[in-house]
Amino acid sequence: QGRMWAYTAGFTVLPHVGGFLGWFINRKAIPIWYENLKKPSWCPPRTMFPIAWTVLYTGMGYASYLIWNDLGGCSSKAIIPLGLYGAQLALNWAWPPLFFGARNLKMALIDILCLDSLAIGTVYSWCRINKIAALLMVPYLGWLAMATSLTIHIWKDNPEQKPGKRE
Repeated sequence: QGRMWAYTAGFTVLPHVGGFLGWFINRKAIPIWYENLKKPSWCPPRTMFPIAWTVLYTGMGYASYLIWNDLGGCSSKAIIPLGLYGAQLALNWAWPPLFFGARNLKMALIDILCLDSLAIGTVYSWCRINKIAALLMVPYLGWLAMATSLTIHIWKDNPEQKPGKRE
């Protein structure tokens, strides 16, 4: 019983690790560079992002624990559902360094489009295993839809600068 709490906590906290590192590494570029980008009027305020990601990472982390638990841990049955989850999580974590760190809007857009596909695949594969886990991912899919649309708009409305021309 005590070990299960450790697994639950570990799976739930794991997504936050990459999210926190992405924020920490790029935190100085956010208020300066990001604020000067042309963004659509419906762009959420900057203060909304850490709140949303805390909720989303917690839900998806716990959902991944439910899948892992239902499939009996790291079994052969878990390779595809948890592999999809791990791959989409890696792309999720890669987006901030591409967008904020490298300021490469095109690569950030490619990343998030691939992320969308993997996240949808993850939820689809999870539906047959645990409906609650799949439902816990629905807010994440919604937020990704908004983030993808926002990335597309920012990419279109902010032509790439020549290399070496940073503000």
